Amino acid sequence: MVGTAQQNTGMEGVDGGVGVTALLVAAARAIETHRHDTLAQDTYAEHFVRAAPASASWPVRLQQAPDGDANPLWGRFARYFGLRTRVLDDFLLRSVHAGARQVVLLGAGLDTRAFRLDWPPDRVVFEVDREGVLAFKHQVLDGLSATPKAARVPVPADLRADWVAALTGAGFDPAAPSVWLAEGLLFYLPNAVETQLIDTVDQLSAPGSALAYEVKLEKDLMVHRDSTLYTATRQQIGIDLLDLFVGEPRPDSAGRLAGKGWSTSVRTPFDFTREHGRGPLPEQNDALAGNRWVFANKP
Repeated sequence: MVGTAQQNTGMEGVDGGVGVTALLVAAARAIETHRHDTLAQDTYAEHFVRAAPASASWPVRLQQAPDGDANPLWGRFARYFGLRTRVLDDFLLRSVHAGARQVVLLGAGLDTRAFRLDWPPDRVVFEVDREGVLAFKHQVLDGLSATPKAARVPVPADLRADWVAALTGAGFDPAAPSVWLAEGLLFYLPNAVETQLIDTVDQLSAPGSALAYEVKLEKDLMVHRDSTLYTATRQQIGIDLLDLFVGEPRPDSAGRLAGKGWSTSVRTPFDFTREHGRGPLPEQNDALAGNRWVFANKP
C-alpha cells in the first residue's frame, strides 16, 4: 500500500507506517479464513503475519484474540475486512467474466487474489506496489511454493510517482478492457493525488472497463476519533490509523467519474452485511460509519 513503507528488499518494507496496515488486513483475512461462517478464504494470509516481526505475535484465529468476537479490533474490524474482501472478490470476478482482460491492483499490499481466485483463462493480474512490500510478499509466497491461477505481473512503483510508465512497461494494454481495484488505498493519499489517480485510470481504461475503490467521509475522521475501533487498534497493535489518514477535504471521485461517462454506485459496508447475512452493523460512535465502497463501469 502507498505510505511510509521503505524502498528495500526485506521484511522492513512492511514494518513501518502504512505497510503495517497491510499486515493488519492480512491478519484479518487469516481470522476470516478460519471462521465457521467465513466470507472469504485466504490461506496465505497468516504466513505474512507470522513472517514479519511487527506482526508475528498477532492472532490469526479468533480463538487467539482476547475476548474473541467481542474484541473491537480482531472481532468487528477484522470481520469488516473479511466482508470487504468478499465483496471486492465478487466484483473482480464479475468484471472479468463480463469481458475485462486485465486486473490492476493499485496498492496491492499483501493481496493474494492472483493465487486464490479462479480466474478465466488468459487473464493478467498486475500488482502495483512499492518494491519493499512486493519483495516481502515474494519471499513468503516463494517459501510456500505458491502458484498463481492467472498470469501475475508484479509492478514495483510508487503511486505518487510515475507508476503509469512502470505499468505499461510491464505489459499493460490500455486498449484492452480492464478492472481496477484500489482497496484500502485512497485514505492515505492527498486530495490531488487521488484526483490524478482517478483521471489516470479513466485515461487508461478502454470501454468495458470497471473500477472499485474505498473512500471515507472526511468529517467522519474527527467525529469518531475516540471510537472503540481506533482505540483498540492503537492499544493492541500500536497503529494510530488517524495519523496515517490524510485529513484534508476529499474529492468527489465518484462524481468525477460520472462526469466522464462512467456509471457509478456508492454503497455502505452495512448494505453488504445485510446482503450476506453477516458482517458489521452500525453502532454508536462508529468508525465505519463514513466508509463508502464505490463501484464504477465505463460503457
